[in-house]
Amino acid sequence: MFHTGEKPYRCSHCDKSFTVKDNLITHTRIHTVEKQYQCSHCDMSFSRSNTLKCHTRIHTGEKPYQCRYCDKSFTENSSLNKHTRIHTGEKPYQCSHCEKSFTIKGNLINHTRIHTGEKPYQCSQCDQAFSNKSSLTYHIKKHQIQHSYSATEKHMNNEISDTYSLRDPNVKVKGEQTDSETSVNTRIHTGEKPYQCRPCEKSFTENSSLNKHTRIHTVEKQYQCSHCDKSFSMRNTLKCHTRIHTGEKLYQCRHCDKSFPKNSSLNVHTRIHTGEKPYQCSHCDKSFTVKVNLINHTRIHTGEKPYQCSQCDQAFSNKNCLTYHIKKHQIQHSYSATEKHMNNEISDTYSLRDPNVKVKGEQTDSETSDTDSLIELKLEVKEEPINMYV
Repeated sequence: MFHTGEKPYRCSHCDKSFTVKDNLITHTRIHTVEKQYQCSHCDMSFSRSNTLKCHTRIHTGEKPYQCRYCDKSFTENSSLNKHTRIHTGEKPYQCSHCEKSFTIKGNLINHTRIHTGEKPYQCSQCDQAFSNKSSLTYHIKKHQIQHSYSATEKHMNNEISDTYSLRDPNVKVKGEQTDSETSVNTRIHTGEKPYQCRPCEKSFTENSSLNKHTRIHTVEKQYQCSHCDKSFSMRNTLKCHTRIHTGEKLYQCRHCDKSFPKNSSLNVHTRIHTGEKPYQCSHCDKSFTVKVNLINHTRIHTGEKPYQCSQCDQAFSNKNCLTYHIKKHQIQHSYSATEKHMNNEISDTYSLRDPNVKVKGEQTDSETSDTDSLIELKLEVKEEPINMYV
């Protein structure tokens, strides 16, 4: 059963199944047995003392399992084993459909669904289903955003309706949209961003988002960081920045022991485990985990090269290539300056010394001439070979 992956022992309370009956019995206690082991730090309780012991380490910060390859340590032995595979390169979970293998079992399960087409995570608000939980979570957020917008739009329409009933029908409100103008909801799906920021190149789907962004350039940055000289126009931005100094990482990955100061950073990292690539290229079949990678890739198709070198005519599709290119200019400039400085020093040394004083080991002009003549003479004389048998 271990090699085949067969799990005949299924839990009657949930969807989990096991290869060994003892594991099923232990698991069943979660559903049936009273959770008698109470955490002294929070309200959580557990059915097993070992589980409580592991949980308590979250509060105490104890990490008894030390990696022998680096300085990282972990609260659980299983987490250490997963981490160690990064160093050893071990990938014990082999796909039975292709040659790919994985360090974590959960990643193999998600990958296998590509072959089987299984999509067990069903959206409760529409007919779409997904192969992994994080994709469903991301999808549900889109519903929430759309629902929130619809509720706001409905409220605004009611207010507008009331305004229309009271106002002069011949007077047009400044900035009012006609029926032919594109709604914000449509732009979310089409990706259209008509509101462009003047000081920088960013664009937005909504005017309100542009106004909020513009504060970065125009509004006084009243929120000052107490650790460095940086200041911010928004309190939340300062809060996120402060975590760089304090080392606080509130957002914990549920697949490994990594944690992050921002939720957005956690979302990007989680895609490494789930294999989710939500940013799809409209020109080819490639998709990406990070939006900026899609933007850089798209420029291969469009030929766009927005990053122009200020020292020559070359342009590049991404910022990293431009940075690397500028370094070559700097190295070349540094070498030229050093070479010029050395030549000036040599020239100054010759101009200051006494022409009648000979430096030890240095040849005079006449000696150099005699040496050259001797070399030429040796080259001209061709010795005939001696016949030993005459």
